[in-house]
Amino acid sequence: MGDNTPRLLTVAVTSRALFDLEEGHALFEAEGVDAYAEYQRKHEDDVLRPGVAFPVVRKLLALNQGQSPEQPRVEVILLSRNSADTGLRIFNSIQYYDLGIIRATFTAGEPTWPYVKPFGTDLFLSANPESVRRALLHGIAAATILPKPPGETIAAAEQVDLGRPLGQLRIAFDGDAVIFGDESERISREQGVEAFGRHERENAREPLSGGPFRNFLSALHTLQAVFPSGEDAPIRTALVTARSAPAHERVIRTLREWGVRLDEALFLGGRHKGPFLEAFGADIFFDDSQHNIDSALQHQSVAAGHVPHGVANDG
Repeated sequence: MGDNTPRLLTVAVTSRALFDLEEGHALFEAEGVDAYAEYQRKHEDDVLRPGVAFPVVRKLLALNQGQSPEQPRVEVILLSRNSADTGLRIFNSIQYYDLGIIRATFTAGEPTWPYVKPFGTDLFLSANPESVRRALLHGIAAATILPKPPGETIAAAEQVDLGRPLGQLRIAFDGDAVIFGDESERISREQGVEAFGRHERENAREPLSGGPFRNFLSALHTLQAVFPSGEDAPIRTALVTARSAPAHERVIRTLREWGVRLDEALFLGGRHKGPFLEAFGADIFFDDSQHNIDSALQHQSVAAGHVPHGVANDG
């Protein structure tokens, strides 16, 4: 129980991102904590439906296959604003789906983000935008995973087959203000596209600064290196950016400088990202622009994580 061995990748996920807790959450908002607690105790033997982050978490934990349970490659930590009492239903559901989550924090209504860093988290997924912003301020890659409407969540839950092979985990990233800093995007927004293009051409051999997801991408790269490359690789990554030639060169040279691999790079020149994410088969996509998140959400198979960082989220 005293194991503090570093994992190749540690992901913290909140209960509302992992499971469909929207009915109980609505009751909490309308009638308060006592009504919510009574509801969860009454239903603690009812298995929760999967939430938006559930498919990604299952695929992440499947990367531990063949590994000792005491030394997993990937660890997923549960963070919840439930109390330990009302959280019993959550752990019952974790056990039902055989998710292999053993560490959890229940805060009884207090914020969960202060516990992200002590767990050595590389990525934090939450349905609470304020928790995500606070985690980003403390140097943790974080994204807001908003629950889908009840009908869509139920439809997704009905497709869960615990015996079915899960397939490849596919993760897509925006570039500026996510993997990279937002300096170039700020020039584009403040001075225009021509100034942006000129700046990128003049600085093509100058590496971009790291954004909030640089460390997560590096950890993911280290994890990928454990497995064979090619078609049999269990993880595939993609850069999906509004950049186009000639602004592509600086991106490629930056990733080369960092020693980080991305399997695919899509330079879309401002095209809507949703159809391309569907074509890539993204399980999850991270972007700082709400416009691109909305485009991704039009495709039900894609979980979209909003990264409230950079010039697009100022103010």
